[in-house]
Formats: sequence, structure tokens, C-alpha cells
Amino acid sequence: MPANKTVFNTPYRAFLFDMDGTVLNSIAAAERIWTRWALRHGVDVATFLPTIHGARAIDTVNRQGLPGVDAEAEAAWVTQAEINDVEGIVEVPGAANFLKSLAPGQWAIVTSAPRALALRRMAAAGVPEPEVMVTAEDVSAGKPDPAGYQLAARRLGVDVEDCLIFEDATVGIQAAEAAGADLVVITSTHEHPIQTLHATLASYETVITEVSPDGQLSLNRI
Repeated sequence: MPANKTVFNTPYRAFLFDMDGTVLNSIAAAERIWTRWALRHGVDVATFLPTIHGARAIDTVNRQGLPGVDAEAEAAWVTQAEINDVEGIVEVPGAANFLKSLAPGQWAIVTSAPRALALRRMAAAGVPEPEVMVTAEDVSAGKPDPAGYQLAARRLGVDVEDCLIFEDATVGIQAAEAAGADLVVITSTHEHPIQTLHATLASYETVITEVSPDGQLSLNRI
């Protein structure tokens, strides 16, 4: 998105949302599990944890290049451990009500989490389940590849370039850029300000969605 273009008061056919860090906060739970995994494999926790966010578990495991490790088995262990541990998972402020205000066929979630984990976390956070959800199992290449966002748009029957994507993590931002869609970066779960030329949003409580007579959505500040 050009730096001089605003995503507010701009018409879109649909909204596409990342999940973790964008509509719910699962950082504490995810870092608890991945810390256990890293210690078991002799991976330096401090440098490793910042790299886990927004990526599929199998991609995170593969990036470590550990000899003799079955990446699929390790990813399955992480996923099950995360399903079992949802303590402290909460919605990003205002996210649940914001999503409930949208027409079912005009929004989707695109997450690097497997479907079972995504459903578990959304239930824990009180976030509604969308009609269209693209998960780790649905794509052969995870973020930063744009395939997930492209698939979600197709399932909604719109062009991805006509969508507004909501993201928080670097790999997700890269995926949105590669998809050619406009983007707003959710910052409420960031410990440090993210450096981006894209529009940012700290809380869904500060925005509403308006629907035009022809059914297009626009994100407007209150």
C-alpha cells in the first residue's frame, strides 16, 4: 500500500483477518509451549521465541535445521500441547464485537495455526467462528507466501486486491503485501512499536464498519 493511501473510509469487498495477535492474544500460551520445545532441542530460547509468531509450526521447526528431527511429528507435538494450554488467551480489545458486526460472507480468518488449534483458541477468547477460515492444512506454503489470503478471497468470491487485510506479524504483513491487498497492522500485542508504512490500529473499539448500498465495506474511525 502506498504510504499516502489510507485504508479508512475506503470501500472493500471483504475483510481478511489473521488470528493470533490480530483478533486474539495467545502470546503467553504459545511462548510457554515453544520454550519447552526449544529447551528440549537445545535451541536458544531468547533468540528463538521472537521468530515463532505468525508462522506455521512445521515451518518454524524446519527453519531450525536440526539434524534427525521429524518436523511433522514435532509440529504435531507443539499443536497438541497448544490445544491443551489455552490459559490466558483473550480477545484483542473489541475484536469479538467487531467481527460479530460483519456479515458472515464478508470476512474470513487466515491463520498459520491448524484448524483444531484455531477453533480452540477462538472459543477460549470468545471470538466468533467465521464461515470461511483458511488454516495451516489448507496451504502448501505458509506466510509470508500469500496463498492463504488468496484462497480466502476466492472462497468469499472476491478478488484479494479488493480486500482489506488485518495483520500483526512480520511474515503476515509480507503475505498481505505479496497478495497485493491493502493492510492495517494491529499493534495491541506488540511490546515494541512495529516499524511500518502501513496504517495501524491499537483497538477495534475505536473503529466501526459501514456498508454502502452496493454492499461494500469501509473501516471508519469513531
